Amino acid sequence: MARTSNVHRDLKRRKMHAKYKDRRTALKQQLKESNNPREKQNIQFQLQALPRNSSPTRLKNRCAVTGRPRAYMRKFGLSRITFREMASLGLLPGVRKSSW
Repeated sequence: MARTSNVHRDLKRRKMHAKYKDRRTALKQQLKESNNPREKQNIQFQLQALPRNSSPTRLKNRCAVTGRPRAYMRKFGLSRITFREMASLGLLPGVRKSSW
């Protein structure tokens, strides 16, 4: 199980990202469309003024059950260990053990 402080930190960053997502994308679009260097610089300053934790690169994929950051499976939102346990118990619909 991951430390709860790391899990809470990531949740806090996800909330912050959701809050500023529209504003960040609008500023980035303005930056692409602008041709004036002064205007570009002004937009860049506005982007820098946004909180660091609102950036999508600060997010870390974590298992929904254990909070484990490694071996994360995007399709299920689980780590490989939790996925294996839940699949063997039949808790994931449509998942079967392969055999050939």
